[in-house]
Amino acid sequence: MSAALRPASAPVPPVTQELLDEKLKSAEISKTDLNALIFDYLVVEGFSDAAVEFARETGLAASVDQEQIQERMDIRLAVEDGRVEEAVRRVNELDPEILDTNAPLLFHLHLLRLIELIRAEELDKALDFATVELATRAAQHPEFLPDLERTMALLAFPHIAAYADDTGALASVAAGPADAAAAATKDDTYANPVFAPIIALMRRSQRSKVARELNAAILEAQGQGMETKLSGLVRLMAWGEERLDKAGVGLPEAERDRGRKWAEAVLRDEVA
Repeated sequence: MSAALRPASAPVPPVTQELLDEKLKSAEISKTDLNALIFDYLVVEGFSDAAVEFARETGLAASVDQEQIQERMDIRLAVEDGRVEEAVRRVNELDPEILDTNAPLLFHLHLLRLIELIRAEELDKALDFATVELATRAAQHPEFLPDLERTMALLAFPHIAAYADDTGALASVAAGPADAAAAATKDDTYANPVFAPIIALMRRSQRSKVARELNAAILEAQGQGMETKLSGLVRLMAWGEERLDKAGVGLPEAERDRGRKWAEAVLRDEVA
């Protein structure tokens, strides 16, 4: 049948609030599934004591290796605190293959180590570390080079570290004009969007980003999911809304973009 003779598809009617409420009420949700979802979140996020108690109270047939979870959380906390060397050492003690087989993760950890040296104003050590550990890896993996260049830019703008730091490690700018007018000029300069990618490196969220990446790699090595099942469901909800929108299926005003907003709330650091 030619395109000219093919009947046009009828427009998809919008979903009313009444229809959506009816569908939601008719959906059968197993309490066991909900309990398993909560238990998974507690285990992946490292709340081992709560996971044990929750499994006991709900009758879930699940075991919790508290020692394993605590070790993973200690490693994650070390990264979030900027103790990158300690984190790398403990990961290698736990399972050397985690970093040996994941070049991007190891590079990101080394980049964070460089950032922490710059934060501590150990610039000579930072240059040596970049030369020995990072330059050769970037040469072997050209896709790493933009991240290295962006991080090295912190050395070209010595005041930006103190300007951007939100970890409390730097109380003030180490050097620079003391008068208020000059300081205001500097703030205006760094407010330029061109500095945003560099400033982001000094934020606490950068530590959290690498910590999540490492946590996911450890979970995968231990045969578990790389993220909570809740995160996966929120992603799925946001994806479903996007598909409906592209298909021209209108959702009620009160429900529109709810999945996307939940995704931004639950996965805020990852989305950023």
